[in-house]
Amino acid sequence: MENKQIKILVVDDEERIRRLLKMYLEREEYVIEEADNGDDALKKALENDYDLILLDLMLPGKDGIDVCREIRDKKATPIIMLTAKGEEANRVQGFEAGTDDYIVKPFSPREVVLRVKALLRRAANSTYVQTNTTAKDLLVFPHLTIDNDAHRVTADGKEVSLTPKEYELLLFLAKSPDKVFDREHLLKEVWHYEFFGDLRTVDTHIKRLREKLNKVSPIAAKMIVTVWGVGYKFEVVNE
Repeated sequence: MENKQIKILVVDDEERIRRLLKMYLEREEYVIEEADNGDDALKKALENDYDLILLDLMLPGKDGIDVCREIRDKKATPIIMLTAKGEEANRVQGFEAGTDDYIVKPFSPREVVLRVKALLRRAANSTYVQTNTTAKDLLVFPHLTIDNDAHRVTADGKEVSLTPKEYELLLFLAKSPDKVFDREHLLKEVWHYEFFGDLRTVDTHIKRLREKLNKVSPIAAKMIVTVWGVGYKFEVVNE
């Protein structure tokens, strides 16, 4: 995907921040569209196919959490949350809603560009159809295949549309079948954050992952197993 084809929605109620981000991102030849409130942001996000959304938390109308949650009900567009609130609770709330990354204001525009590039790299091939049958990084199970070269998941032959974070969570679990991971470990390895006790982010993403798998393959969804009182594991189901 060429940079000039990448379309990003920048959502912030402060014009100076939108202008700053637009300037830096356009230097990378990204196409930038803007929204200054939650309702307009949601409308644009659902009506257009953006490659990434930079989404402020505090917005007029719907706040960033609600916008993110409603986008996630329909689309897997990568989302980076921007907020002046650096408290742990806000960060957790953002990840629970389905954001893929989190940047606290005040931020360096260069850092934002680097985070955008990193997330685009992880998501770039998520809808790419792999035709090379000699893919080296391939996990194949009954009813479920993860092609890590193409960042593509298929269940019973049908493609499953996952967010970058949902994909990373599934891949991490699938790489160690039958091994139980507690929520703290998953937060550290998949999100690279330690939340010191608030573990709802993992539960929310597991629930969403199961729901998406279940739509195309109930058997594949059963592979994500809850180990009560401990955490989660990936268990191969032969049915």
